[in-house]
Formats: sequence, C-alpha cells, structure tokens
Amino acid sequence: MNVTKDSASPTEVTLSVEMTPEDEEPFITRSYRRLVSRVKIPGFRPGKAPRSIVESQLGRGALVQEALEFMVPETLDKVLRDENLQAFMEPQLEILEMEPVSFKAIVPLEPVVELGDMTSIQLERQPVEVTDEQVDGLLERLQFDAAPWEPADRPVKFGDLLTLNVHGVIDGEDAINDEGIDFIPQLENPSPIPGFSIYLEGMTEGQKKEFTLTIPEDHGQEQYAGKECRLDVEVLSIKEKNLPELDDEFAKGVRDGYESMEALTSFLRQQLTDHAEHASNRQAEQDGLEKLLEISTIQASDMIYEREIDSLYEERERSVRNQRLDMDTYLSYIGKTEEEWREQLKPQAEQRLHTFLVLRKLARDEEIDVEPEELQAEIETMVADSGESQAAIRQALSSEGALDSFRSSLLSRKVMQRLVEIIEGRSGSAESSDEDESTEIDQVESDSTEPDPSESNQTEEEVAAVADEEPEPEAD
Repeated sequence: MNVTKDSASPTEVTLSVEMTPEDEEPFITRSYRRLVSRVKIPGFRPGKAPRSIVESQLGRGALVQEALEFMVPETLDKVLRDENLQAFMEPQLEILEMEPVSFKAIVPLEPVVELGDMTSIQLERQPVEVTDEQVDGLLERLQFDAAPWEPADRPVKFGDLLTLNVHGVIDGEDAINDEGIDFIPQLENPSPIPGFSIYLEGMTEGQKKEFTLTIPEDHGQEQYAGKECRLDVEVLSIKEKNLPELDDEFAKGVRDGYESMEALTSFLRQQLTDHAEHASNRQAEQDGLEKLLEISTIQASDMIYEREIDSLYEERERSVRNQRLDMDTYLSYIGKTEEEWREQLKPQAEQRLHTFLVLRKLARDEEIDVEPEELQAEIETMVADSGESQAAIRQALSSEGALDSFRSSLLSRKVMQRLVEIIEGRSGSAESSDEDESTEIDQVESDSTEPDPSESNQTEEEVAAVADEEPEPEAD
C-alpha cells in the first residue's frame, strides 16, 4: 500500500492511498462471502458457489464495489494509526480508482486552541443590592396570586379578568375570530393590537362595541402590517380580585407558612439576595467567556465549521417541521435561498464552535471532570427541587444521550465557575453554580390569561421575576 500525506495545514491533512491486490484480497474475500448468499448461480445452492464462479458471473468489479463499504474505512483507520493521526470528525472520502482501489481522504485534525491570559481579563461586578421596593413588589405579587377571581358588577377597569368574543376584519377578510377568550386589559398591553385594551375600559357585561385600530408597521404578520382592522367585541363577563390584607394570617398561607409577616419578608429578602448573587455570577461567567474568546486563538478545519452550520441548519429544520412546515416553505417565507440562509448561519456557527473548543480546552488544562458521585448528587438535588420521584427523573435520564447531556451541562457549569475563579485570582474546586443559562460544552409572546390560584405558593418563580426588574430611581 502506498500512502502520500499532504500536511499543508495544521488543522487538516490530505491522505492519498493506493492499495495493492494483496491489500485488497482479505476485503474481496469478505465481499464474496456476503454476495454469494444473495445471488443465484445456476447449478449451485444459495451460498455454495465457489468464488471463482461468482467472480466470473458477476465480474471482479462487483466484488470490489461490495467491498468498498468496509475496505475504505478500515484501511483509512489503519493508515491513521500508522501515521499517528487523530481525526476530529469523519473524514471526507473520494474514490479515485477501482482497480486497484485508490482513494483520497481529507482528514480534519484536532483544532489548535491557545487560550489567552485569563488573569489579564477585568470583570466589572455590580454590587448586589435588594431594595425595599423589590421586596414590596414581590409581596404584592404574592398578594395578587393568593386572591381568587370574583364576578364584578361594574364597568371594566384595567387589570380585570374579562371573557370576550372578538371578531376582527382586515381588507374584508376575517383575521381574528376568538370566542370566549380570557383577557386582562392593561394600559400598555400591545396584544392583540396596540390600543385594544383602551377601548375595553368602561364597557359593561353583555355590551358590544365596534372600533377600528391600525396594525403596526412592524407587526409579525407582514400581510397585515400598516392596515386597518375593524373589531367587534362583546364582553361576556367581568371579574376582579379582592386582595387579602398583608398580615400574619396571610404569611401563614404562603408556601409552607410563616409565623409572621416579618418572617415572610425576611425570607423574601434573602431569596432576592440569593437570586441576585446567582445572577451576578452568571453574568460574570458570560462576560469572562466572551473576553476569553476575544483573546484566544483558534484554528480549525473548514470542514468542522461546515459541520456546525449543518447542525444549526438541521436544528432549524426540525423546528420548522414541528410547526408542520417544510424548509422550502420556511425559506420562501423569510425570502432567502438555502445558500443565503447557510451564509447567515456562519457567525453563529463560529461562535458556538469556538465556545465549545475554548471551554473544552480549559476543562482539559484544569483537569475538570464530573465524578459519578457528583452526577448522583446533582440528580438527587433535581429530585428534591422538582418534587418528582427519583424514578421519574431517572426515567427521563434513562437514555445514554440524555445522561451525557446532563453530565455535559454539569461539566460546563464547573468550567465556567473555574474560569471566573482564575480571572478573579481565586483558587479552589469548581462547585456547581445555579443551573440557569449555562453554556453546554456538548454541543443557546403570551396573551394575558387567568392566573392559576394553585400557583400562589410559587415564591421562587416570583423572586426571579422581581429580582430581574431594575429598581426605579428615586425622585430628587
């Protein structure tokens, strides 16, 4: 066997392989054994015809063609071992000749990653502060959620829960036809059309009203943008909430119950503080990663970038299929050809690939891994937090792919936390941070309706919503 190697690039090598008849012989023998059981040779029972007869009947080319399926990949594997080469992904193969067999393989090698000096990165952390306004806002949300919706014998006000019939016509065609929908009018609510809520204020139960609104130019459905919509609305029912007093009795009914309003307020303040600290850590991790990407150098084969584009394209294709569309229809809708769409995906593919490579390099350099006991502890934490049984969680993670993805997510969190430790000059093992918004090493509109009273105890979700709000500046 004659092998020629072209290593013009540090990230890619081209191998030209010319096989001799002696190299081919074991593969041709295997090919014969596969073919003889499938073909009918006069005078012989299936699978019993000698090789010479089969070859004379079918021709040597048929045996070679059958053998290519395993001859080329197995030969390439041997060449890679002999040349001490490690392919990063499946090589690109091209058959050059059939007799004797010769082929070319373009082999993408391990990308070359040089991490920048992480100690040179400066992170600007904002001080973690929880204001009285945030705590009060969270209490108000809990107060609102705890109150049931009750019929209101009065005209509509903003914040009421309405049941409506809504009919909308644009250019003589029905565009909205909703019967018995729940809707909460808010002054600045743009749904379904800006200004809709304003026309509802003051209406009474059973009243009908007709009015016209203009669709915004930036509306998601381009065929309606800038056009007028004539709306017919009927109010079927009006409900309001009578909020409970914020007292010790109220505190006892929240979640597992608190002895007093003081205890509840203290708990909420701590929850908001914890959430703010977690958010600060997440932001530091993302900022640190972005800056590390800027100062690191990455060289990778074009084939690897193309595969990442393929992956993004396939992800969008699956998403489109879930909406019962095909990719051609989607591309026509957004006004792009497949080539234009793939070109648009390039920056995202590069960003995702570079993130993967940099985090993997850091994990290897710092010898960060996920031990089995860590994985088990994380699963137990998930069980405790979710309220589901361990059996249900394990069932969800039963496939190897799901467990690998979960392990990768945990590894990513450890690596991201270690990155911040290095940047900030801290030492220590990378412990798990909160799970939200992690960057995995493996691979980044709702109408107002009636809130479910059963969700009134979901304090942690309320904390996240309030903590993410910017406090309003105080008046001078």
